Amino acid sequence: MSLQVLVVDDEMLARSRMRKLLADCDAPSAVVAGEAATAAEAMKLLALQPFDVVLLDIHMPGADGLTLAHTVQSMAQPPAIVFVTAYAEHAVAAFELEAVDYLTKPVRLERLQAALQKVERARSGRAAAAAMAETLVIHDRGRTERVPLAEVLYFKAELKYVTVRTAGRSYILDASLSELEERHNAQFLRVHRNALVARHALRALERHDDPEEGEGWAVRLNGVDEVLAVSRRQLGAVREALGT
Repeated sequence: MSLQVLVVDDEMLARSRMRKLLADCDAPSAVVAGEAATAAEAMKLLALQPFDVVLLDIHMPGADGLTLAHTVQSMAQPPAIVFVTAYAEHAVAAFELEAVDYLTKPVRLERLQAALQKVERARSGRAAAAAMAETLVIHDRGRTERVPLAEVLYFKAELKYVTVRTAGRSYILDASLSELEERHNAQFLRVHRNALVARHALRALERHDDPEEGEGWAVRLNGVDEVLAVSRRQLGAVREALGT
């Protein structure tokens, strides 16, 4: 997938040249998804759509590129910054703003390609860090394991602990179901007072005769044979999640 690029430069010819250079880039490829001549125009575009990288001039009318970069870095999910300027003396200030690269004009294709590769590596690193953050740290029988949240099919409250079930095995977690629901509400759905199930694993809703609660409903999940009881209170939410 091509990198989505915002080109910020007050010179139209410079933006045009950058567009042509980007069209010749590959591995990774890049497309100009927006252009701006000032910092104010750039911020309007950044508020409207996501970009992977901003190719940013420094000397511009109004707020300069360094000021804009500082504002961009305060965004919740900031794009990468690559400075493109005719002035080499701002390099230290640029890297203090965590710029991925600093290119001097006139920009050569090979140098631009190298900068985009740095952007791609930075994106991959952030994605890996995010994936690592979405893990459960489980202490079990003297061992500590990290279980990726994406592998968890359900959480089920059992006495003072919570059973964490993946397709491969079960773990015991010292936590509360309410705490897990609050923290991972986007990925998990409460189906019963004692169970949360992974939304991505939902397979079917079926009639179920529970020994304790009598006739009712249960949810079947991909990856495990067992079914989990669904309370009447949560029945509507489960049907909505299944699209039925």
